[in-house]
Amino acid sequence: MAGAEIALCSRPWQGSFNIYGGLACNSLMADSWADRTPLHDAAYQGRLLMLRTLVTQGFPVDMMTMDRVSPLHEACLGGHYACAKLLLENGANVGIVSTDGATPLFNACSIGSIACVQLLLQHCPTVHHPLASPTHHPQASPIHQTAKKGHRECLELLLSHGANIDLELPGVGTPLYAACRAQATSCVERLLQSGADVQRGCGQDTPLHAAVQVGGVQMVELLMDYGADGSCRNSEGKTPLELAAVESAVRLTMQRRGPCTLSQLCRFCIRKSLGRVRLNRTSVLQLPLRLQAFLLYQ
Repeated sequence: MAGAEIALCSRPWQGSFNIYGGLACNSLMADSWADRTPLHDAAYQGRLLMLRTLVTQGFPVDMMTMDRVSPLHEACLGGHYACAKLLLENGANVGIVSTDGATPLFNACSIGSIACVQLLLQHCPTVHHPLASPTHHPQASPIHQTAKKGHRECLELLLSHGANIDLELPGVGTPLYAACRAQATSCVERLLQSGADVQRGCGQDTPLHAAVQVGGVQMVELLMDYGADGSCRNSEGKTPLELAAVESAVRLTMQRRGPCTLSQLCRFCIRKSLGRVRLNRTSVLQLPLRLQAFLLYQ
């Protein structure tokens, strides 16, 4: 099969390319699937040998469909690290945004490909685009997608490269809120550990409101451990407790929680004063190890 594929590509590409948005575009048909090229298919299917042959024969690595989907988008959506690496080594643009707002990084985050995410972050000119400021489509934010999909290791990579942990998108909220809505408990925990604002959600709805509505007992406990205010009201004037179903595990959990202890209040205050950026440098403070561990929830 590989020999046949190579034989089909033995001659330089003779097809016509149009320039759209400064990049090569296949305009044979306007349908998003019909105008896919062999380069797109090879990238999506992870056929490295065929992809290398096509690139050698002159296929533009940034050739787009009419929906502005590039081969790099496809390689990342399939989680094919070797194909993505080949495209990037041949000049593929990591910042191309499809018509639905997706970047290659967004696609890699969607499927939780740690290798592809790490590769793309190495080629991002700045962490603020496309990591932190999705201007083309508010739904297509890598950090939100990673959080709600529960891909904790990818989330850690984004945070280590400066992604905005409290980025609030209209109708979507913050990554913490999105993770709570999706019941992605491991990402909720990681965001809280990294200093995410426990009160910032989606408008007046807090992450605690979201956790209560989906019945996430463990998330409710985590949020309250990190200082979530159970008395705050959402846009409908309801507190998280009022949203909890009668006799539900979530309601019982919240009712059992007494007022915060003095030590807990002190931890909330110190963490807030330190701020997220300095929180990870707690180890350099002249504090007993036990106190450092307490501040970091260890």
